[in-house]
Amino acid sequence: MSDLIETTDSLTARSWVGDRADDAFTQPYVDIDEWRETPLRHRYVHGGFHDADTRFSYYFPEPDAYEGRFFQHVTPVPQHEHLAQSGEGQNKVSFACSSGGYFVETNGGGPDVIDPMAGIDPSIGAYRANAAAARFSRVVAAELYGDHRPYGYLYGGSGGGYRTVGSSENTEGVWDGYNPHVLGSAMAMPNVFTVRMHAMRILRHKFPQIVDAYDVGGDPDSLDLTDEERGALTEVTRMGFPPRSWFGWKTMGMHAFSVLYPAIQMIDPSYFTDFWTLPGYLGTDPTSSIHTDRVQLTTTIAEILTEEHGAEVTGGVDESYKATARPALVVGLRLPEDPSGWLLGADLTVHTGRAAGTTLRVLEVVGDVVKLEPGQDPTVLDALATGDEVTLDNSNFLAAQTYHRHQVPPAGYPVWDQFRHADGTPFYPQRAMIIGPMLTAGASGTLPAGTIHGKVILVSCLLDREAFAWQADWYRQLVVDHLGEAADASFRLWYVDNALHGDEGTQEFPTQTVEYLGALETALRQLADWVEKGIEPSPNTAYEVVDGQVVVPASAAERGGVQPTGTLTVNGSPSVTAGVGETVTLRVEAEAPEPGVVVELSLDLTGSGQLGDAIPVGPGRSVVYETECSFVEPGVYMLGARVIAQAGGNPDDLHARVHNILRARVTVA
Repeated sequence: MSDLIETTDSLTARSWVGDRADDAFTQPYVDIDEWRETPLRHRYVHGGFHDADTRFSYYFPEPDAYEGRFFQHVTPVPQHEHLAQSGEGQNKVSFACSSGGYFVETNGGGPDVIDPMAGIDPSIGAYRANAAAARFSRVVAAELYGDHRPYGYLYGGSGGGYRTVGSSENTEGVWDGYNPHVLGSAMAMPNVFTVRMHAMRILRHKFPQIVDAYDVGGDPDSLDLTDEERGALTEVTRMGFPPRSWFGWKTMGMHAFSVLYPAIQMIDPSYFTDFWTLPGYLGTDPTSSIHTDRVQLTTTIAEILTEEHGAEVTGGVDESYKATARPALVVGLRLPEDPSGWLLGADLTVHTGRAAGTTLRVLEVVGDVVKLEPGQDPTVLDALATGDEVTLDNSNFLAAQTYHRHQVPPAGYPVWDQFRHADGTPFYPQRAMIIGPMLTAGASGTLPAGTIHGKVILVSCLLDREAFAWQADWYRQLVVDHLGEAADASFRLWYVDNALHGDEGTQEFPTQTVEYLGALETALRQLADWVEKGIEPSPNTAYEVVDGQVVVPASAAERGGVQPTGTLTVNGSPSVTAGVGETVTLRVEAEAPEPGVVVELSLDLTGSGQLGDAIPVGPGRSVVYETECSFVEPGVYMLGARVIAQAGGNPDDLHARVHNILRARVTVA
C-alpha cells in the first residue's frame, strides 16, 4: 500500500458524507483522531452517525503493516465500541494489525436496539449498524492510505454468530468473508437451556459418577442410576449436551437462561398453570421427583444484603447476556431459616412493605441467603426492607425445565425425534406457538436461512453446553440446500474438540478444556487468503452426528480442520494401574493438520488440574515427548497435556495458535 497520508487537518475537522447505501446512516462524523502506542502503534479513529445512535471505533495500523483489509467483530448483544481496549481475552487490535488489516467495532446500533418496546427496526442491530460502520471505514481508509477498496471480514460468536450469518445473508458488497462461531439453531432458545436445567436438577447427586464415567478410562455402562436419572441423562444427551462436559456441573449455573426464562413467562404465561394441572405435563406425574423438589415457602426478610457496585461486562460470547442487566446495589437477602429443595431460579414474591406485589428472580439459595438475579428494577430492590413478608416459590422455574418437550418443531431437527411416536406425532401436549424462532429473530433480527454471500468459515466446539455442536451441522445443511454442490466453494465447518462456548483465553479447568481463539484467528487469515488470493482453506472437519452427538475421527489427517490431535499414554495406555512410588513413563504423541506445526506442550503430571510451564517442542507436523513420574499416595490421578500448534506453519507467529488437551488416568494402589 502507499504511505499513510499525513493530513494537515485532523479527521475530526472534516465534513463527511455517507455512501447513501442506507438512509438511516447518512451523516457520519469523527470526533477522535489520534495515534496510540498500545497494544502496538496504531491510529485510533472514533465517531458515529448524527442521524443514528450508532458509534464506532477504527484502529488503523502503520502503512508498512497494512495490506488492504479490515476485520470487524460483532458482539452477542449490542454493547459499546470500546471493548477492544479492555485488554482482556483475544487482543483483537493486535491480531488485526498483525494480519495486515485495521480493526472495526461498533456499539451495535445503541442499547435500545434490542428493546422490543423501543420500536426500532430489528435489522439495525442485526446487521445495518455494523454495515454502515464498515462502509464508512472504507471512506476513512481511503483518506489515510489512498484510493482503494479494503476487503472486509466479519466475525462473532453465539448471538454474534447469528448476527454474523445474518449479515452474510442480508447484505452484499459490505464484507467479503465471515467467521461465525459457536452458532445455535433457530430452536436453540430456550430449549438447550431448559433440557440442561432439567438434567441438572435430577442428576445433581450423581454428577461425580457421571464425570468419572465419561472421562478417559471411565465406563458409562457402569453408572448406577435410577430410571428417572437415566431418563434425564439420555434425554439431555440426545438433545445434544456433550456428556464429557459435565465436569463443570458445579459452576455452569443458568447462563443465559436467566434472560430467556422471563421471556417464556411473558410469551406463554398459561403454560405455568397447565404444567401443574393438565395431563401430559411432568407436573401432573405423581411419580416424578419434581414434587419433592417443589418449594413454596412463605417467610420474612431477616436482612438485606448489598454490594458496592457491579462487575464490568466484556464482549465475550459467554457473558454478553449480562450486558442486558444493570448492576444493582441490593444483591440478595437473608431468611430466618434455611429452605430445602431445588431453588435455582426460584421466584421471590413480596407481600408487604413498599415493594408489595412485586416478584424478583432468584439466582440461587445458599443456606439462608437468597442471591438475586442482576438487572432487576432498582426501585423495587431499594424498597425491600427487613420484616417484609415474602414467598419463595420455584414452581414456575421447575415447569420451565421441560418446556422443550412441548416445543417439538417440524422436520429438520432430529434431536426432537425422541419426543415423537413412530407416526411422527408428539408424545406430549404441544403449545400453540413454537417460540424458538421468535427468540432467535428477536436476538439477531433475522432467522438463519443458509443464503450466504461471500466466503464463510464456521467454527463450532464439541464441548459447547450452550450451542450444542449439532447446530453447526444444521446450519451447514441450510447452506448446502441453498448452494448445492457449490457449497464447498464458499463454506467450511471446523470443529474444535475440548472447547466450551466462551471465547475467553483463561480456562476454569485448564487440563480439561482449551480456548478456541487460535482457530478463529486461523479462520480469519484463511478467509483473507481464500477471498483475495483464491487459496483454498483447510478442509471441513470430518464428522458424523449420531443421536445428537458430533463424533470426529481421532487423527488430524482423518479429522481435517485446523486443530492438533494426539494421545497421552502412561506405560503405553491411556488408563493404567501403578503401585505407590512406581515410576511410570508418560508419552505425548501430537500431530498438526497441514500446514500447521506443533510448537508447545504443557503438562500436569500430578493430577492437580493445573498445567506446568510451557515446553517448546518441534516445531514439526508431528512430535513425540516422553518423561517419567511417580505417585506417593494411592488414588486416581487424571493427568493432562496441552498441545499447541501454529496453524499457518510459522513457529514464531504468536497468533493463530490452536490448542488441544490430552488426558490419561493412573490408578495408584
